[in-house]
Amino acid sequence: MKDTYDVVIVGGAVMGSLTAWWLASTPDFDGSVLLIERDTSYATSSTALSASGIRVQFSNRVNVEIGQFGATFLRDFPDLMALDGPGPSLNFHPGGYLFLAATQRQERIMRDNHAVQRAAGADVVLWDPDQLAWAFPHLNTADIRLASYGQSGEGWFDNTGLMNGARTKARALGVDMLVDEVTGITRVGNRVTGVTLGSGRQIGAGTVVNAAGPRAGHVAAMAGLDLPVEPRKRTVFVFDAAQSPEGTARVNNGRLPLMVDTSGIWVRPEGNVFLTGYAPDNDPPAPLDDFEPTHQDWENHVWPALAERAPAFEALKVQRFWAGHYEYNSFDQNGIVGRHPEVSNFIFQNGFSGHGLQQAPAVGRGVMELITYGGFRSLDLSDFCYERIARAAPFLERAIV
Repeated sequence: MKDTYDVVIVGGAVMGSLTAWWLASTPDFDGSVLLIERDTSYATSSTALSASGIRVQFSNRVNVEIGQFGATFLRDFPDLMALDGPGPSLNFHPGGYLFLAATQRQERIMRDNHAVQRAAGADVVLWDPDQLAWAFPHLNTADIRLASYGQSGEGWFDNTGLMNGARTKARALGVDMLVDEVTGITRVGNRVTGVTLGSGRQIGAGTVVNAAGPRAGHVAAMAGLDLPVEPRKRTVFVFDAAQSPEGTARVNNGRLPLMVDTSGIWVRPEGNVFLTGYAPDNDPPAPLDDFEPTHQDWENHVWPALAERAPAFEALKVQRFWAGHYEYNSFDQNGIVGRHPEVSNFIFQNGFSGHGLQQAPAVGRGVMELITYGGFRSLDLSDFCYERIARAAPFLERAIV
């Protein structure tokens, strides 16, 4: 372990691990990389507690393209992470996403989003209520005006497999990894020069990358920088349906998608059970140590919406539940990626508001390109720049789940 590194990444979950892997696997980068993670059990990390979906149904073209690249990356993952043999399979389940619209406003947004998605080449179709009822006969479609369904390139996968595969390969390629907590960032004028650790150790840094997830605002503040990213708590419920509708679909070999209901409730199959949750209307910032599930959400919001949408969801039994944190960008619910305009050797990759896991492959590559080449070379992520916050010019993502 050295005293100074060219790149110090704060946060070792999926975003930091993939950034480290991209740097180490790129021939044009010959610097040293240190990945720092405070808790390698990842028990409360957003990566480990995610429902692990990937989709292309977004409102901004760049997010669509990020999803498209992510699906390709997941497919190629065993080859990319190969060591003595193939890397891990991520068990991608191509279930697709299904969004429902019941109001005129929801329909208008869905049609606008669909135009963006199709312009990017996404395999997404719009269905009227009759088409929806034919494809998924278990659904109550009486109030539906329009539905949007991803026919390919969407689904869910092994979340920790993505993180651990990248960490293992990055370490093999020479990335140093340290279990410690960053408690301070040293800044001299408009440059950060290093980090202070909970152990008392000082590490010098040519560049600091903030990959701290829900703690990103806290880490930015150590460098004297403001970042509108905060933890928002989300509870996930796992339930069993007495009459499961899985297998009844007339598309995708009978497999059900991840459905986003008009109420905001989402639900998807997971083997013989289902996962579900939603974003509450009262959604304040959560304390960093608050992972207590919001039990009342089930009876007050989730189960009533599920039962209204599908008779098969009237008789349900909750098997387990957990709560995790979104790294929520309160400014415009979109990622913040790039250098700080004044402290240029401090790089953000934060604020993905619930879709960071699926966006990590593309964002990690983008940060690698910034460090290695001085700019984005593949996907242009400049719309995610920090400067938009100072300009009060939000880059709003309307398809947040």
